[in-house]
Amino acid sequence: MPLLTIHHVTAYRYQQPVSLGEHRIMMRPREAFDQRLLSARLDIDPPPSELRWLHDVFGNAVAIALFNQRASRLIVTSEMTLDHAPIAQRQVDVEAYARLFPFTYSSEDMPDLLRSIEREYHDPERIVDNWARGFVSNNGNTETIALLTQIATGIQREFTYVPRHEKGTQSPIETLKKRQGTCRDFAVLMIEAVRALGFAARFVSGYVYNPSRSEGVVGGGNTHAWVRIFLPGSGWVEFDPTNGIIGNRGLIRVAIARDPFQALPMSGTWFGPPASFLGMDVTVDVRRADPALFSPTDHGAINSRAIGVSGK
Repeated sequence: MPLLTIHHVTAYRYQQPVSLGEHRIMMRPREAFDQRLLSARLDIDPPPSELRWLHDVFGNAVAIALFNQRASRLIVTSEMTLDHAPIAQRQVDVEAYARLFPFTYSSEDMPDLLRSIEREYHDPERIVDNWARGFVSNNGNTETIALLTQIATGIQREFTYVPRHEKGTQSPIETLKKRQGTCRDFAVLMIEAVRALGFAARFVSGYVYNPSRSEGVVGGGNTHAWVRIFLPGSGWVEFDPTNGIIGNRGLIRVAIARDPFQALPMSGTWFGPPASFLGMDVTVDVRRADPALFSPTDHGAINSRAIGVSGK
């Protein structure tokens, strides 16, 4: 399991001091068998008057910061160390009844999967439906893993990745027409496409890194987005249509949601003159850590540098 460090900084800039409202921060990776968080530190400048943690409806770790002072900037720095266990495509196992498409989820799973199967975008002309159906074989022998792999790699191969720092996500139809977009646009397109085929899918926000120097990935230097699809026998499996990755190799989960708006790394409010906001800067650096430099005594530390709050 590679030992990784993540340095994530989000900075908001204002023309003059403004009043800061409540901010929700989702930068802490999820604990799981394939990614074990060893240490986590959250620094906030200016210091919040109150910092508390909660788990949202999807089980994501969310920090809630409240402020009682005015400021011309807000800088949130998250530093983490974790063990990450890559899972390759060949390790994805599907139960016999689901190895060929189409199949029906079991009666035990279906009630909990329904909201992840429901479509989020209107498609009256069935544009997304028809595009997704184009990956299904006409001879009735479409393998489930092959189908989903072809959709993910098809997006990677046929669409152009174009970074966009503005908020919001293109609709799947818009992405199909433009043939370009960001990682979150590609994730939303794939989610809607596989939902059109009856799969349960969720949006994932997190980080991407190069497992080896011989591999290139797109979407580094910022947060990244991809898809999780529920497959009987393996559960929720990662598919990254931006890089054509199947399995979690190079992918670190932070937030899982039904819709990208539920997985924003940081959101909040401020009060002041309308022209006060100057912009937002985000930097993310993921690299291998030296195990000899890691101190086990740091395990579980969550600190706000400015106010000295810590806990587990």
